[in-house]
Amino acid sequence: MKKIHNYLKNLFIILLYIIISNTFYSNNKALSNNYFMEKEHLVLDFQNNILWLRCSVGQVWKNNTCEGTAIKLTMDQVNQAKEKAREQLEGDWRLPTRKELESIVCFECGKVKINSKFFPNTPYEPFWTGEKNVWYKNFYWSVNFFTGHTFGRFPGTIPNFVRLVRNR
Repeated sequence: MKKIHNYLKNLFIILLYIIISNTFYSNNKALSNNYFMEKEHLVLDFQNNILWLRCSVGQVWKNNTCEGTAIKLTMDQVNQAKEKAREQLEGDWRLPTRKELESIVCFECGKVKINSKFFPNTPYEPFWTGEKNVWYKNFYWSVNFFTGHTFGRFPGTIPNFVRLVRNR
């Protein structure tokens, strides 16, 4: 009976992984021009109904690109960055949800798994989401733009890159 239980448990895990993977990869078409409209330092995302800052925190929009060096922040520092964005750019800027950040992954793009037309000079490393990993309460979800994969293995005290969004 125990062998059957373990077999069914492993089968369930495999099936769940296949379903999640197929759903994520088949829906990952968000970088088509139909979903985005660029306007200066912003990208309007019609699929998620949000505005993205085109540059990572630490960079500035200048000469139609993101100039400067993106910086890594801890979660405490992210709150300070959001406050600065509110002061300088107006609006309620926040970290993207896991779903929002995953939606801009581009597996067909080159070394950096993000469309550089909309998000130039993006570091190919993990970026924070605003969501905690429910299985590990001190860890947050991040999306890695080198692999395109999502991980929930970083505590908020570890610095990662940041791209801010706000609702439209």
